[in-house]
Amino acid sequence: MGPVASAVMEISAVTHILVVADPAASKDFWAGLLGGRLYREYGSSVVIDFHGSWLLLVSGGEPTPDKPDVTFAGPGDPGRVSHAMTLRVAGCQAAYDELTARGARFLTPPYDWGGEVRCFLRDPDGHLVELSEAR
Repeated sequence: MGPVASAVMEISAVTHILVVADPAASKDFWAGLLGGRLYREYGSSVVIDFHGSWLLLVSGGEPTPDKPDVTFAGPGDPGRVSHAMTLRVAGCQAAYDELTARGARFLTPPYDWGGEVRCFLRDPDGHLVELSEAR
């Protein structure tokens, strides 16, 4: 399928919605630790301008009339992932060192795969975040 050419369906932005247990802790992680910019807060929701993308941090919730069979819930099992985000960095080891010094906890130190160096950390709710350096 090619790009959407219709003026009716012109996409102007993409927002990633993450269901979080503690919006303040998640705001500190995404805006504080990883350098996003707080755009606004409303109710228990937090909107972050995250390096050219939008993150909407929301509390879980029951079905609504426009999504009648859908419940928003955070990750249940951190060992099983259905969504992850990759952040491309210039130097994976340097980013790892800086973020570790600022309190981030990684799954492992950076691993060199030859064409890529990468490491993973989790946000306060267990969402997986990959730091990746292309070689």
